[in-house]
Amino acid sequence: MNRNLTLSLLLASCIAAAAGTTFAQSATPMSSAPSLAPSASQAAPTSEAPLANQSMLYPGDDFQLGPGDLINVRVFLQTDYQATVRLGPEGIVELPFIGNVSLKGITVREAQNLIAQRLRDGGFFRDPVVIIQVLESINGSVIITGEVKYVVPVTGPRRLIDVISTAGGLPANASHTLRIIRAGPDGLEKTIVVNLGADLTASSDAGMLVYPRDIIQVSRAGLVYVLGAFKNQTAVPLDQATPLTLLQLAALSGGIGFEGAYSDLRLIRTEGDKRVVVKVDIKKIRDGKEPDPVLQANDIVFLPTDDIKAMLKNLGVGGLLGIVSLLYTIHNY
Repeated sequence: MNRNLTLSLLLASCIAAAAGTTFAQSATPMSSAPSLAPSASQAAPTSEAPLANQSMLYPGDDFQLGPGDLINVRVFLQTDYQATVRLGPEGIVELPFIGNVSLKGITVREAQNLIAQRLRDGGFFRDPVVIIQVLESINGSVIITGEVKYVVPVTGPRRLIDVISTAGGLPANASHTLRIIRAGPDGLEKTIVVNLGADLTASSDAGMLVYPRDIIQVSRAGLVYVLGAFKNQTAVPLDQATPLTLLQLAALSGGIGFEGAYSDLRLIRTEGDKRVVVKVDIKKIRDGKEPDPVLQANDIVFLPTDDIKAMLKNLGVGGLLGIVSLLYTIHNY
């Protein structure tokens, strides 16, 4: 009996020791360092590079597709069917199984239904759900051409001044008379001419709305042509924001030559289909006796040459001294 009791006590001690060890291993001490590995419910976030401009990933089912659009086409729950294609000049894409499909001028929703119908009719899928994702689109942008070259992404109407500001504004050599080419509902293009004036911020037309697919043409500012007795005969571009006067033009051209007929300067201006010639005295303008006229695009400033002054200029200092010496000799003879 004593022997059995001893064995029972020994067995109980072993069980207790084993239980204590297990408890010690399973318990987490308060002072232990926290684990650096994230748990399944707190996995570290992963970032993936976007496939396209985020503003264009989901432009809406009513977005109208057009040439140049880059789209991704896939079938819901069918991982083996997807294609990334760009609409050609005629709005045609080539898709797996069904070949060429014209998507020009239809919305994303209509394109999804059309492709699903083609897949269904071909017997490739029983009831496919087609998803189209727009990755790139010039049709969701305003294109600026000419002296400013920029593509401004837009998802709806925006003010003209905002679009121009996004493109960096108008340079000094750009005209402030813009042309906006817009496609109408019938597919025909119309041209809208907008004159922003010298101060864009004060122009009422700067607030007009532009829309996706509009094309803004920025032409070069008008030139003023300098001919005759100026140091440099050249064409000077007009800065639309700053008026250019006749004296300023003379300075930009290197100044007036000695041989110029100051009282016979001619300002040739085009008015409609006619040329108007105005004679001015640039010496009086320089002396403040007459107003300094503001020049316009395509003005021609011509300063004729005074024959006597031109001859004296050609003779030079040595020639003049020779003439003076000859006259002096004749006078004393």
